[in-house]
Amino acid sequence: MYGLFGFMLSVLVGISSACAEDEVVRVAKSEMYEEIDLRPLRDSMSHWRKRYGRDRNDRMYEPAQIVLIAENIVGLQNEDGGWPKDVDWQVEIHPDTVRAIKGVRSLRSTLDNRSTYTHVAYLAKVYTVTELERYRKSAERGLDFIFGLQNVSGGWRGWDVDAITYNDDVMLGTMRTMRDIVDGASHFSWVDDAYRQKAKVALDRAIEVTLKCQIVVNGKKTAWCQQHDHETLLPTKARSYELPSICPGESTGIVEFLMEIEEPSVEVIDAIEHAMAWFEVSKIEGIRVETVKVDATRFKNHTATTDRVVVEDATAPPLWARFHEVDTFRPFMCNRDGIVVYSLAEVALERRTGYGWYGGWPRRLMNKGYPEWKKRIGKGE
Repeated sequence: MYGLFGFMLSVLVGISSACAEDEVVRVAKSEMYEEIDLRPLRDSMSHWRKRYGRDRNDRMYEPAQIVLIAENIVGLQNEDGGWPKDVDWQVEIHPDTVRAIKGVRSLRSTLDNRSTYTHVAYLAKVYTVTELERYRKSAERGLDFIFGLQNVSGGWRGWDVDAITYNDDVMLGTMRTMRDIVDGASHFSWVDDAYRQKAKVALDRAIEVTLKCQIVVNGKKTAWCQQHDHETLLPTKARSYELPSICPGESTGIVEFLMEIEEPSVEVIDAIEHAMAWFEVSKIEGIRVETVKVDATRFKNHTATTDRVVVEDATAPPLWARFHEVDTFRPFMCNRDGIVVYSLAEVALERRTGYGWYGGWPRRLMNKGYPEWKKRIGKGE
């Protein structure tokens, strides 16, 4: 009898505790808090607004309504602990409506489009403010998903291909989250030693494979691709228009991350210096990309209201292409059919306006970041 009574009592206490938390959450939903930066979640939110939400008129939560935004996040957490990409976490919408709009396949968990690790960080911050256990537990489940997703190579995959993925900050965003945990960032002050140790191991492995992935051409290190094969570590293809190449955008992010290491090893210093040398030899001078208005054209993933054209300009700052050929460093583009072209005008309007083919990514490193880094490590003037 006592056993049965004890069991019933524990059930009642559990129900009571759950009801109490539900009441606290209900009250917290009506509160305004100090805003938590939503920019880390903007990538997925932007994709929703360009595609799934462009014909909707849903009410938006204020950035200060952090509990309501957190409830959106918790409501769409998958069983494996991760989150889908391309959802507007700020919109007032029922999770079942999102599921119906997106469909099963596009709801699978991913780190792509800056997903999952950004949700973990946001929930960690909400928990720090509210002390509501549901957000800590959800964040822990997200961390478990991230730890489990790391390949034996040390890399994390994106959405399109099972490869070490630097595109959309899959690797770097996850690595920075691991570093925040290891360094004891304020929003991760609740993390226990077991999670902190797991984060350190994961971070060390990711840095190691990143150094190994640096592309070597004619015996000399250059930079990185958007994706690298888990086994060979060579550049690999993702989507049909994302071919093996050297990618200045992702490489700039990698170099920035490596420069943030307080006490860089000889290997880290060597990787940075070779990448900076490659940025110099691969820069494109004498052109700029101009945006011009066009009649609105609706595509599956976005609506184009402007076009992009390359114009000659001797005074323009240097640019780099999204992709440079591995052997020749020649800039190239690609249509959805996988056929390489060498001018922006040859790219179809849908890809020309829906993808960034040129950028000035390494300029901030060349002008400021690299000189400051050299001084910091005692190699500058």
